[in-house]
Amino acid sequence: MTGKSTLVAIAATALALACSATSSQAQQTPPQFPNMTFFITSTGGPQGANFGGLEGADRHCQTLAAKAGAGGKTWRAYLSTQAVGGATAVNAKDRIGKGPWVNANGVQIASSVDDLHSANNKLTAETSVAETGKLVPSRLYTVNQHDILTGTQADGTAFPPDRDMTCGNWTKNGEGSAMVGHTDRMGLRDDAPSKSWNTSHPSRGCDLPALITTGGAGLLYCFAAN
Repeated sequence: MTGKSTLVAIAATALALACSATSSQAQQTPPQFPNMTFFITSTGGPQGANFGGLEGADRHCQTLAAKAGAGGKTWRAYLSTQAVGGATAVNAKDRIGKGPWVNANGVQIASSVDDLHSANNKLTAETSVAETGKLVPSRLYTVNQHDILTGTQADGTAFPPDRDMTCGNWTKNGEGSAMVGHTDRMGLRDDAPSKSWNTSHPSRGCDLPALITTGGAGLLYCFAAN
């Protein structure tokens, strides 16, 4: 091989390697949705319903939003806490801003807090989208993850302190219970509670296996509060 041919071969090899690296990097970069203001987490926390309190749950939302290119907003988990152990009750509806909120596909979920807590909100199996742009598996799928942690009553307020509905205000990873909603608004029964997006039934426990057997994966609703 002549000197010129060798240089051409080296250049071609270098170009091929550069293209391969660029392609690999592109595949590793998650989809970007900078205009998104609402999503359901694609993954739960590492300890089931124990997020270390509201701050940890908010951090989980913020981290996933940043990966999707929407980290410039302030994200809040749609969770309530109860007035137990000297704590002050916190209402989920008071944490999430004023709206409107759109998912990764640009579909408006609700125009306001009141709209979100009405029968007119647009949360369905088709609009329940994670920050990745992928649908959250509904009851129509073999693997069902439609249970979303909320710890919240239908009007967006906290439960009274007489019964644990928040897995110890999001600090338990074992015994306990948390109220969940059906993001696909589907249920085994035809009554309204089984089809509520934010208050369908309590979980069987607070650890991940219990949340999975209930019909979820420890997922959260996340809203841009600004």
